Amino acid sequence: MSYTGRVRPGGRPDVRELAGLIITKLSVSEMDNNVYVLRSRRTDEQLLVDAADDASRLLQVVGDTGLATVVTTHQHWDHHRALRDLVSATGAETVAGTEDADHLPVAVGRRVSDGDVLTVGDCSLEVIHLVGHTPGSIALLYDDPDGPPHLFTGDSLFPGGPGRTTSPEDFTHLMDDLEAKVFDRLPDETWFYPGHGDDSTLGEQRPSLREWRERGW
Repeated sequence: MSYTGRVRPGGRPDVRELAGLIITKLSVSEMDNNVYVLRSRRTDEQLLVDAADDASRLLQVVGDTGLATVVTTHQHWDHHRALRDLVSATGAETVAGTEDADHLPVAVGRRVSDGDVLTVGDCSLEVIHLVGHTPGSIALLYDDPDGPPHLFTGDSLFPGGPGRTTSPEDFTHLMDDLEAKVFDRLPDETWFYPGHGDDSTLGEQRPSLREWRERGW
């Protein structure tokens, strides 16, 4: 497998080809934000996760196929700076977690929470609501029928720990959600794609769960 998931702002995208879905990862902005473009092999329909910045570059990656959907994983400004321009150029439907939707710079066409399903062609993405980094943070699960699951976690989970929280209560809630909805449910080989930096697997991170709890971040 040539895909590594290591991308840098302004650098080349990295492409992962699954049996039913093609995942293109690129990094934009001084915040090293990851953007993911998911394309159905069967229909060429595309969904973009986090229009973080640099709309012109995102449009180049999307290409002439067009863009059906833009999902924003959470309300923080660095994850939606290109959202207005991208939606204006493509007419894509906007999707966000219910509790965060009113904080985005465009009207959200679809508000989602736990268990809702988005589609990219014939591929299904399950919404997982993870409270703590923000009230309406969401992750997207592609349970690949031909391989291990793939999880797009926004800023709720990174290699090395959960996303930033601003109170002990938010930290506890996020850790509880991550354990119950992610680590207790999905296998070690699940590959996850965070909002910044490199990817990892749940198996690589699972031994550190107790340490994360104890350190409190």
